[in-house]
Amino acid sequence: MALALKAQEQCGFDAVSLGEVMLRLDPGEGRIRTARQFQAWEGGGEYNVTRGLRKCFGLRTAVVSSFVNNEVGHLIEDCILQGGVCTDFLVWRDDDGMGRTVRNGLNFTERGHGIRGAVGNPDRGNTAASQMKPGDVDWEKIFGDIGVRWFHTGGIFAALSETTAALTIEAVSAAKKHGTIVSYDLNYRPSLWKSIGGLEKAREVNREIAKHVDVMIGNEEDFTASLGFQVEGVDESISEIETDAFKRMIQQAVAEFPNFQVAATTLRRVLTATRNDWSAILWHDGEIYDSQKFPELEILDRVGGGDSFASGVAFGFLEFNDAQQAVNYGAAHGALASTTPGDTSMATREEVEKVLAGAGARVVR
Repeated sequence: MALALKAQEQCGFDAVSLGEVMLRLDPGEGRIRTARQFQAWEGGGEYNVTRGLRKCFGLRTAVVSSFVNNEVGHLIEDCILQGGVCTDFLVWRDDDGMGRTVRNGLNFTERGHGIRGAVGNPDRGNTAASQMKPGDVDWEKIFGDIGVRWFHTGGIFAALSETTAALTIEAVSAAKKHGTIVSYDLNYRPSLWKSIGGLEKAREVNREIAKHVDVMIGNEEDFTASLGFQVEGVDESISEIETDAFKRMIQQAVAEFPNFQVAATTLRRVLTATRNDWSAILWHDGEIYDSQKFPELEILDRVGGGDSFASGVAFGFLEFNDAQQAVNYGAAHGALASTTPGDTSMATREEVEKVLAGAGARVVR
């Protein structure tokens, strides 16, 4: 059964995301602790999805977030604009001159190599995005007047503070009111929930959000920690969900949340930081759909691979309204995004479709 998507001609945007966008500072092949220079990128779990939909797949997208009105805030804004994502819905905060009360988020990130895993060192206390609250955004204008086909947000933004959790609930409720498909990446991070109530608070918030979600994205840990579901048959030593275990988990979830129309996750077996077995699985309308498999995929930068998977899944439904296409585009896009630096995808739709057609890595001249 196809998703009940709004017609493209009736909407100003194909997709809108809600989340924090930080300035990523990347030491390249080196280490944060010894770096003397950094490459600057923008990145954020929720934003990366709409950025991929715009830059790779050519759809009309926008981001809802907040920055301090200073040079760093406008640097992040400039990165977003270069990705083609609309910034009309950014909430700007006054600079206090010191960052005592509000600031922009930084994310120092090492890519890792071989036996040395990737390292993320975020610096996001008191950020403008973490202080967003209900009433800051005119959802009626976005979903009602302008119109949006797909709305994406996730558990990272919801975990930033009690007010961002409340804003996320406000946003998904408004999206559903206006018939917009809602996707949500559980993205459970215990360190983020720790200061606002821990696991109990994570489940309380995520279970409330889940009532409004059509497309739920997350692995076994996400479903267990964020929603409280348990499933046997998962081999945690390879971080992989077997098909039968995934199906049992989704059966539990749908029994409690019959509004779920799709559930999906990447399957990643980490051999080394630069070599992973990679594939994906998707549930829709009682059926399981497996993606193409990428054994021993060579990784340059794993950060954002899951977001690019979510982006490809959204595109598969928005473009074809087909579950098999969705998981295929998601897995291929996520794999390609892992071969380039930065949080966001540098792939093109043509490249994704060449991978789906089985093309190899021969030089393009």
